[in-house]
Amino acid sequence: MRARNTKARRKRRGKMRKASKGNWGGRKNLVRRMKETLMRAGNFAFEHRKDRKGEMRSLWIIRINAAARRHGLSYSRFIHGLRRAGVEMDRKMLADIAFNDAEAFSELAVLAKGVSS
Repeated sequence: MRARNTKARRKRRGKMRKASKGNWGGRKNLVRRMKETLMRAGNFAFEHRKDRKGEMRSLWIIRINAAARRHGLSYSRFIHGLRRAGVEMDRKMLADIAFNDAEAFSELAVLAKGVSS
């Protein structure tokens, strides 16, 4: 009788079975379908990790824009003013300040207004 690597195969398929828990029908029962589903899911996960970064940047820009407009500035004028004033903050930090600390953001807006005028 030939060796069929049963133990390793069972272990491998057990891992796949565990990962495909919650899928419907053959996607959780049939090994080939299971593998296809998991590969597809992995590709989507990879793609969407990249997409999430862009979505977060968009959210930060929306928050900065909303806060800047309360101070009579557009987003682009606000960012331009900060750059000219030598303030080196990224959009993530600016959005956090806009969202959580209105006073600090108003100081930044005054600074940006003063330089851009």
